[in-house]
Amino acid sequence: MKITDEMKSWKGKPKELVAFLARSIEKDERLLPQLMEILETGSDVEKGTCADAMKYVSKDRPEILVGYIDELVEYIDYKAPRVKWGVQESIGNIAQRFPKEAEKAIPRLLANTKDESTVVRWCAAFALSEIVKNNSKVRKELLPRIERIVKSEKNNGVKNVYLKALKTIGK
Repeated sequence: MKITDEMKSWKGKPKELVAFLARSIEKDERLLPQLMEILETGSDVEKGTCADAMKYVSKDRPEILVGYIDELVEYIDYKAPRVKWGVQESIGNIAQRFPKEAEKAIPRLLANTKDESTVVRWCAAFALSEIVKNNSKVRKELLPRIERIVKSEKNNGVKNVYLKALKTIGK
C-alpha cells in the first residue's frame, strides 16, 4: 500500500483517514517510513494528517515511533498548529514508556508553552507532564520550570494538565 495514494484518493472524512492510517501502521509498521516521508515533504494538510495519525499510533504502540523521535522533535515547532498538536501528543505518548528518549524534546516543548494557541500549549503541557512523571532524571530540573508555567498559565485546562502531573509525583 502507498500511503500517499490512499491520502490523495480518500473519499471519506478526514478523521476517518487518520483512523485508517493509524490502523494500517499498527498492523504493518513497515508503512511508517512512508508516513514520515509525508511529514517531511507533504503539504501542511498532509503533514497534519500524518501527525494526527502518529498521535493515535503512539498511544497504543509507542515502540513503533520511538525510533523516529529525532524527526518528531524537529516538527514540535512547525508553523502549522495541527502538526504541532499531533507531534507533541505523540512525544507525550512515547514518554510514558520511553521517557529517556523523549527528554530531547524538552527545550522545544518549553518554547511551545508560550504559544498563543491554547491547544498547542495544552499539547506541550501533556508531553512535558508525561516526561516529568516518567523520567526522574530530568524531574529535578524540569519541576521548577513547570511550577513557573502553572503560575503564569491563564487557561485552566492547560494548567490542570500540569497540576495533575504534579499531584501524581507528589508535588
